[in-house]
Amino acid sequence: MTQLQAARDGIITPQMKHVAEEEGVPVEQIRAGIADGTIVLPYNRNRPHPIVRAIGRGLKTKVNANYGSSADHEDLEEERRKLECAVEFGSDSVMDLSTGPRLNDIRRMSLEVSKVMLGTVPIYEAAQKRGVYSFDEVIFDVIEGQAREGVDYITVHCGVTKRSIARLEDFPRVCGVVSRGGAITAAYIRKTGKENPLFEQYDRLLEIAREHDVTLSLGDGLRPGANADATDPAQLEELFILGELQQRALKAGVQAMVEGPGHVPLDEIQANVQIQKRICRGAPFYVLGPLPTDCGAGYDHITGAIGGALSAAAGTDMLCYLTPAEHLRLPTMEDVRDGVIATRIAAHCGDVVKRTGKARERDREMSDARKRLDWEKMYELAFDGKKAREFRQNSEDADRAVCTMCGPLCSVNIDNHSDPQYAAEAAANHRHMFGQAIVEKVEAIPKGTL
Repeated sequence: MTQLQAARDGIITPQMKHVAEEEGVPVEQIRAGIADGTIVLPYNRNRPHPIVRAIGRGLKTKVNANYGSSADHEDLEEERRKLECAVEFGSDSVMDLSTGPRLNDIRRMSLEVSKVMLGTVPIYEAAQKRGVYSFDEVIFDVIEGQAREGVDYITVHCGVTKRSIARLEDFPRVCGVVSRGGAITAAYIRKTGKENPLFEQYDRLLEIAREHDVTLSLGDGLRPGANADATDPAQLEELFILGELQQRALKAGVQAMVEGPGHVPLDEIQANVQIQKRICRGAPFYVLGPLPTDCGAGYDHITGAIGGALSAAAGTDMLCYLTPAEHLRLPTMEDVRDGVIATRIAAHCGDVVKRTGKARERDREMSDARKRLDWEKMYELAFDGKKAREFRQNSEDADRAVCTMCGPLCSVNIDNHSDPQYAAEAAANHRHMFGQAIVEKVEAIPKGTL
């Protein structure tokens, strides 16, 4: 029995219970969301893993981290470290995007190491085996093999069809097709004149997914790779197709979420989310970034976090991170860490707006800790407490209640000692941290001079 079949039959699975406890919501909310397709719970029964997450309506915005080798740079141990780094810093999901000769080795390592849900893009293996123009010969065997191994969800570019790429001819783009899987599929259609096999034989794909309880991530192969191409006819045509396919998956008993752009100007991000939610009837939305400018090279983890925060606030359910290396090279472990942290911050900002996952309560706790100058609590609540601690410990005021930004003129410290509500606590709890000399300096400041 799949998670979707259980949900429709009113059965609460252990995974649903786990998710409900982690999210702090009634388990019935999880079951009902899975049953109507507004929540997905990617969990391949062939590979049990300890950390279970759900994606969708009313839940915390999730974060995915990509990693994986290429033919030009392939190091299994390096990819293992990236995977472990992503999980350590809070990624809810990881995707192995390997394309090199050892891609099978890296995927199998990932299946053993990952404690969170794992996604792949099977067309990469198919193209590696048979080439871009003959991937159709093995694509379903590859999908079945990866599903049997235990992959939780797969990106499949079913919406790149003769119909959707025709829009590219009618409305030419600046950047063309930037999705790797989308480019492979479009090139196959243009070269052979055949239809996309994942679209033409979609029922076959659904049978494999249902058998192994693999969630489909309906890929946006025609996502815009430039702000000038955002929300164009090709992107929207593909989205209409994905909306139809998501409903077919649901009827067939297969969980499915929908992927989204890409490069999108700030003023179009909310509209993109609303259009997807309407066309796909509330199906979970999983976006890359989005990036509201094309010029963030070297800092695209920041670019993606800006767009991601707005996208999450508008209703996006999972953000795929970007790293500082985006558009430039394969990311390092440090790039992975920076990308995960930036995207977690973006997801949290969205959750503050959506009021999910107790995001506002966490912000309140941090504010209370700052008011009390409780550094240990601040480290605990920070998205990267280790880095926060290092910053402070490397300063001259590491053992005092103030920091080097303001020193003796710390506004919080001054306010605490002059506020009747906090004065006694401030004097009792913090005097030993910043020393009597600082206290005397603060108390010696003439009234009315600040």
